[in-house]
Amino acid sequence: MDAGIYTTLTRQSGLMREMQVVAHNIANISTTGFRREGVIFSEYVKRMEDAPSLSMANADTRHMDLRQAGLSQTGGMFDFAIQGDGFFLIETPEGQSLTRAGHFMPNAEGELVNPDGHRLLDLGGTPIFVPPDMNNIALSQDGTLSGNGQPLAQIGLWQPGDPLKMTHAGGTIFISETVVPADSATILQGFVEDSNVNPISEIARMIEVQRAYEMGQGFLEKEDERMRGVIQTLGR
Repeated sequence: MDAGIYTTLTRQSGLMREMQVVAHNIANISTTGFRREGVIFSEYVKRMEDAPSLSMANADTRHMDLRQAGLSQTGGMFDFAIQGDGFFLIETPEGQSLTRAGHFMPNAEGELVNPDGHRLLDLGGTPIFVPPDMNNIALSQDGTLSGNGQPLAQIGLWQPGDPLKMTHAGGTIFISETVVPADSATILQGFVEDSNVNPISEIARMIEVQRAYEMGQGFLEKEDERMRGVIQTLGR
């Protein structure tokens, strides 16, 4: 097979993967705390012994956009939004994970959990308990949660030890092998952070990817016609 076809096929595969990522971003425009993703293309060059080197596209790396999104006021007692670089630490079946989605509620045991039932952890890595008879719940910007004027716990804010090694576990949950305190971030009560997906730029990117894919498909079809013509000519 011609080297140009190999190159185009790998590029087409990467463009298809990027289209899936863009579609996923658009589907989560309204998801609280969602972080936009992108695909990074790189070049893979294979050295050939009896032919020119073969260049192929590689699009296996997904990039997470960690920029701050806008905040929406909810007035919820256990709705928290982070301003600055930082994540909440939650307990999932797979272990401790990071998230920017700050909608929580007390479960039957009085522990603060997110809509999926994952427990919110304090600065020491233990679940946060709110007594059922506690009123006047207040949160200071350093994460100290109080009820009736008495401190209950301090919500921890964390950063991945190496942001480039942080992986997306799905939805609004991320996994990092190591975490460090996020000292410069603050927490607001009664707010949640929006998705940082820009719908206009995502739709524009979707159109660009679709056009690039169609151009690659057109090249493959022309190459197929050319090869069929050569075979028919040689077969006469």
